[in-house]
Amino acid sequence: MPNKADHAYEVLERMITFQELPPGTLVSEARLMERTGLGRTPVREALQRLARERMVEIHPNQGVFVPPTSIEAQLKVLELRRSVEELAVRLAAHRATTAQRERILALADVLAEFDGGSVEEFGGLLKQTHDLIVEAAHNEYLSLTMAPLQGLSRRFWFAHLHDEKTDLRKAADLHGDILRAICHGDEAKATEASLHLNDYLTDFTYRTLRNR
Repeated sequence: MPNKADHAYEVLERMITFQELPPGTLVSEARLMERTGLGRTPVREALQRLARERMVEIHPNQGVFVPPTSIEAQLKVLELRRSVEELAVRLAAHRATTAQRERILALADVLAEFDGGSVEEFGGLLKQTHDLIVEAAHNEYLSLTMAPLQGLSRRFWFAHLHDEKTDLRKAADLHGDILRAICHGDEAKATEASLHLNDYLTDFTYRTLRNR
């Protein structure tokens, strides 16, 4: 069970990712408390964390600003994510416990059966995938780097889905490939699958530019 600040973070991050708080929004802390039903302290702590991760900007005496997504920023995020995620999946393939491998395989099966229906549902599956990989890597410092990179790239991806069903299915398959390689302890295949995912995300970003 997450504490109140973690819960507030999850709620606000989801609102930003799925544009319940659209890019360009300037909103007060009090309004966010009202919309989430959460208290001042957890909301404030969550906003500070989101600010560190570049999901929001806090402007004293003005409010909380949700910055627009940027192709240039996304490419920089992916440039870094590529290397960090490659390390994470390799460590996970090597270090995952038996219990973690069972959970990883179960999640891979869920992704394989995903019908491309709900972006919110898929957002939850993506977050589970990212969290489980970091957990299986058994390096607590890795999450400090991975969480903001994956959060920012998830936000961009969901904001710019053009062919929703096709891209959801593609992402489910690519993440499933990573999970299965980790489950089997195959570091080389996990690394290869991670690079394929990041190639897709980079191509998706350039496609976004062409579709404008």
